[in-house]
Amino acid sequence: MTRYKHLADLLSKRIEQGFYQAGERLPSVRTLSTEHGVSISTVQQAYHLLEEKQMITPQPRSGYFVTPRKAVPPVPALTRPVQRPVEITQWESVLELLSVREEKDIVKLGSGMPDLDQPTLKPLWKIFSRIGHQQDPGMLDYDNLYGVPELREQIARLTIDSGCRLTPQDIVITTGCHEALSVSIRAVCQPGDIVAVESPTFHGTMQTLRGFGIKAIEIPTDSGTGISLEALELALEQWPVKAVIVVPNCNNPLGFIMPEPRKRALLALAQRFDVAIIEDDVYGELSYDYPRPITLKSLDEDGRVLLCSSFSKTLAPGLRVGWVAPGRYLDRVLHMKYIVTGSTAKQPQMAVAEFIRQGYYPAHLRRMRQMYQRNLEIFTLSVRKHFPCGICVTRPQGGFLIWIELPETLDTVRLNRELRESRIQIAVGSLFSASGKYRNCLRLNYAQPFTERTDKALAILGAAVELAMEKCLPSSAVMK
Repeated sequence: MTRYKHLADLLSKRIEQGFYQAGERLPSVRTLSTEHGVSISTVQQAYHLLEEKQMITPQPRSGYFVTPRKAVPPVPALTRPVQRPVEITQWESVLELLSVREEKDIVKLGSGMPDLDQPTLKPLWKIFSRIGHQQDPGMLDYDNLYGVPELREQIARLTIDSGCRLTPQDIVITTGCHEALSVSIRAVCQPGDIVAVESPTFHGTMQTLRGFGIKAIEIPTDSGTGISLEALELALEQWPVKAVIVVPNCNNPLGFIMPEPRKRALLALAQRFDVAIIEDDVYGELSYDYPRPITLKSLDEDGRVLLCSSFSKTLAPGLRVGWVAPGRYLDRVLHMKYIVTGSTAKQPQMAVAEFIRQGYYPAHLRRMRQMYQRNLEIFTLSVRKHFPCGICVTRPQGGFLIWIELPETLDTVRLNRELRESRIQIAVGSLFSASGKYRNCLRLNYAQPFTERTDKALAILGAAVELAMEKCLPSSAVMK
């Protein structure tokens, strides 16, 4: 750790412990320089870092002061969706979210995009260039259904960190995680079947179920521990559920990591009722703690877990390189893949395989975990500064997505339309429910480095939320 970061860390701890109170003037740059035996520039860098985190505020000709801090918002309570099979809606809202991708002058707070500008991705560009210069005709040919052997071998090695013991023959390459989920769902379900899902859950999964004519039963989910096993057990007893779809690691959109004992209990429940588990682990490698959390697949002894993932969130979505380890459903998954897309493009597979083989991938992951965790700290401080009281905010354990619950009277669908005039886009909560629940919630992305533009967008969003709350509540109930 550099000297200025060490000093900043020391000062931040003193602020958090109350040694320096809110509004209190901090020691001068020269005083700290003498006290800690460091240069003036080191102190200035430390203060600048604390200023970025919005822990201190500079005042011209007066020095630095501890920023007054609002109370930390509580986390959302256990969700309570309608616990019966329902037809899935919300396609128009999903289409509206996707349509913003091409707009350049809008702040995309609602996207699921990772940061694509980090220097650790430069070797990937060079590898792509080298593969292109080779002009190998084989790169333009069809691949086999399983995918490139070199990539499957590298993925099998990567999954050791998640507790798995897979071979290349256990893995099928797909066109992104979306196809991995799609072929897995079609491998274990038929039109008219019922699938249990976390609530809220990834809108892409919901729309896949809708497209296949499958109903969803939403299960209450805790923002810290995951799907309610008690509610799931009740649903399994009451309805002919064919599969359970979960995102247990760095969940989208709630950000939790399901504790290992609950993972074991979930698997035992699936075994007892003989249902498949489709596990989406696309964010699992972005856990802020290392080693990364284990997957359900690593505990699976009878092949009922279909593990789906991709490099869309860890590297880049445009690669369209995903994979599935389907266990006992391998033959069905291969058949579904043949029906849907056939083989996956070779060149991206080879580039990713080479990127991993040369050792670039672990270094890139380390950097992204650190960046996203730092971004989260700054982002949440900005949310606390700009949003009114009366909200609940998740505390993600990985990834780059945060979920905010507003008072039930607020409508984020209407809010999102109003924000478009300010060139700001959010992901409304109803996208993540089969029945359109969570209209008072929103999902935000903090993958990009925090800038003045981001802070301004959050200020506008917070002001819009406060105005909406004032229209619904007595003036005394809305407090900054």
